[in-house]
Amino acid sequence: MKEILRHVLTLALGSALFAAPGLAIPQSQDPSQDPKTQQPPQPQTQQQSGPQPVQQKDTVNPKNSKEDVEAIGNRGVGKGVNFYSLEREIALGKQLAQEVERSSKLIDDPVVTEYVNRVGQNLVRNSDARVPFTIKVIDSDEVNAFALPGGFFYVNSGLVLRAQEESELAGVMAHEISHVTARHGTKNATKGELMQLATIPLILLGPGGWAGYGIYEGLNLAIPVTYLKFSRDAEREADFLGLQYMYKAGYDPNSYITFFERIQADEKRRPGTIPKVFSTHPPTPERIENSQKEIARILPARQEYIVTTSEFDSVKARLRNIMFSRKTQDNQPGKPSLRTKTEQSKKQPTGNDPNSTDDDRPTLKRRPDTQP
Repeated sequence: MKEILRHVLTLALGSALFAAPGLAIPQSQDPSQDPKTQQPPQPQTQQQSGPQPVQQKDTVNPKNSKEDVEAIGNRGVGKGVNFYSLEREIALGKQLAQEVERSSKLIDDPVVTEYVNRVGQNLVRNSDARVPFTIKVIDSDEVNAFALPGGFFYVNSGLVLRAQEESELAGVMAHEISHVTARHGTKNATKGELMQLATIPLILLGPGGWAGYGIYEGLNLAIPVTYLKFSRDAEREADFLGLQYMYKAGYDPNSYITFFERIQADEKRRPGTIPKVFSTHPPTPERIENSQKEIARILPARQEYIVTTSEFDSVKARLRNIMFSRKTQDNQPGKPSLRTKTEQSKKQPTGNDPNSTDDDRPTLKRRPDTQP
């Protein structure tokens, strides 16, 4: 038995020595062979001695990292814990988009929609997007834009009218596109599902009994909100990526900062006027300062940028006329309107006069002037 163990150990030791680089297995000498006739061992290139040249690494913009602008489209953007495959994410976004379009009115003017879609698709081509984008314009005065998981992207007409240059519109759109490329929506949903899974022990083992199930249901109802509300880190990453996508598409990334600075100035001048889109992730001075630093740090300077175009001005004027025409039609006096039963009952004639609409409420009357 000892001999067998010794033989096994010998074989194992020999295999380990053979597998170890730079180690040679001692061979038994054959007396019939003359050592002088043996060929000297050939030098191995892997065992060269002496200092080897060290490749210099780019510590500012490491290759294929999120800071390498030239590698956009071939980077690991969007990786992380995510229960949703890209196919499932697209299906989810399509379902949410149907709800949006069911409750919203879309701009159907072909000139406006084609232009906004073209600006957005240019940014998408210069991004890390892994899904196709569908871009539409919502008829709304609110300065807003949002992108759902799977690439379903909506731009409010109010945003187009508020932007002063095409690059400002592109900056906000690039920020929202970044939420999709980084998959912030489904990552948030994944966190919510993990929280749901964490409540299962409360249901099965905890003293709360059905109280644990109530917590589970409450979390389930709150999950859809997470598709559009993101953490500060997510907003910071969307700023970071959006600036790169603007730059890659040829736009001046400083226009993104200019737009938010103007929004901030309006809020200081008239508190409460900040658009709702910025209420969940306001353009804080910290975000503006970080964006300025990132532009100087990772984006190489260019001699020329796209700031605005004559087409942007013409589309903006066309959209303004469309919105003005809609408001004029909505305010027409002869246009039929819906009223509640309470409003209709107040208009019913009362008393002996069939044309009277008096509802017996007290009224104020001017007292006749009295002569002294």
